Amino acid sequence: MPMREGGCGAVPSDARAAVRPGYHRLVQLPSPARALLVDAGCVVAFVALGRRSHAEGLDPAGLAATAGPFLLGLGAGWLVARAWRRPDSPIVGTAVWAVTVGVGLAVRWAAGGGVPLSFAIVTGVVLGALLIGWRAAVVVTTRHPRKAQA
Repeated sequence: MPMREGGCGAVPSDARAAVRPGYHRLVQLPSPARALLVDAGCVVAFVALGRRSHAEGLDPAGLAATAGPFLLGLGAGWLVARAWRRPDSPIVGTAVWAVTVGVGLAVRWAAGGGVPLSFAIVTGVVLGALLIGWRAAVVVTTRHPRKAQA
């Protein structure tokens, strides 16, 4: 069994798995399809929260109409960033976020929807927190512990 030096001496490298069965399966990096679904869920959650906060309702047609430009932007972001190569990377997430917001706002404007500055700012901040945030959480929770310096 591989051993790793820890603060209290040698510790089996799979000690976490022994304590919590299935640990390695829980923290495995996301597949591209899973990551794309998480991103789409983030966009839909953003839209649903926005519609609810403005008392616009959560009917499927309204959600689809509002989310459509940003889901189109998300698809473009995935293509531009080639996100399928490293779907969990915060750097990739930053590119996906920038394209999602830019394309989403442009399509919304071109379709005759309003794009007030406050909406653009909130869109950028919230989608940034969601699309980059989950990737940062994956990196933090799957980081390998550093070896103790002797």
